[in-house]
Amino acid sequence: MSNNKHTDTLFAAPLEPAPFEFNAQVADVFDNMIQRSVPGYAFLLEVISVLAQRYGQADSQCYDLGCSLGTTTLRLRQNLPASCHVIGVDNSAAMVGRCQHNMARDNSQASYEICQQDIQDAKIQNASIVILNFTLQFIEDQQRQSILSNIYDGMKPGGVLLLAEKICFNSPQQQALQTDLYHDFKRCQGYSDLEVAQKRAALENVLVPNTLQQHYQRLEQAGFKQIEVCMQCFNFCALLAFK
Repeated sequence: MSNNKHTDTLFAAPLEPAPFEFNAQVADVFDNMIQRSVPGYAFLLEVISVLAQRYGQADSQCYDLGCSLGTTTLRLRQNLPASCHVIGVDNSAAMVGRCQHNMARDNSQASYEICQQDIQDAKIQNASIVILNFTLQFIEDQQRQSILSNIYDGMKPGGVLLLAEKICFNSPQQQALQTDLYHDFKRCQGYSDLEVAQKRAALENVLVPNTLQQHYQRLEQAGFKQIEVCMQCFNFCALLAFK
């Protein structure tokens, strides 16, 4: 891997244990981090382009909840009807600043705004597409149902939610296998054993995954009638939920 300043080396040297946070240091290397840490991420970006073209309704709003640097937000904006309005939401000031910079460099016709706020406080209105791309897993578990219900209530008929998450498994054997395969994937991306171990420790109790069954139950309780898996790579999964 390249040793330039945008390569993720945050966990390459021994560190004192500390919870993971989306600070300026993470924002600086986030593109590299997510590409090397999330199997299937590049494919999901293509899925978002397809969703924007197929389900983006004229004169509607499209939300990227947990927009980070704006990679997903840009995919939405570049593939939506010009009359759509794109709203990116993130609670990290470092992420929002970089996202605004990245969005300003794009000349697509759809209007946009980037908001610094908790997604629990985001008001969803007139939405034809909502993206939750590896975001819900960082929210307190007891708050996740209300977020999904809020999204459903603010969506237009025919709207779609993309929910991408790291998942866990009820079977200890399957959990162990999928975890081992995922860590092997990270090593293939150039991460060392130390980096894998320290990142895992930093995310403990910060990223709290649910099972696929729990996601289905929450989405159904929110009101979504059709729920489909569109991607699964090891312990990472994406669901489409339609209103």
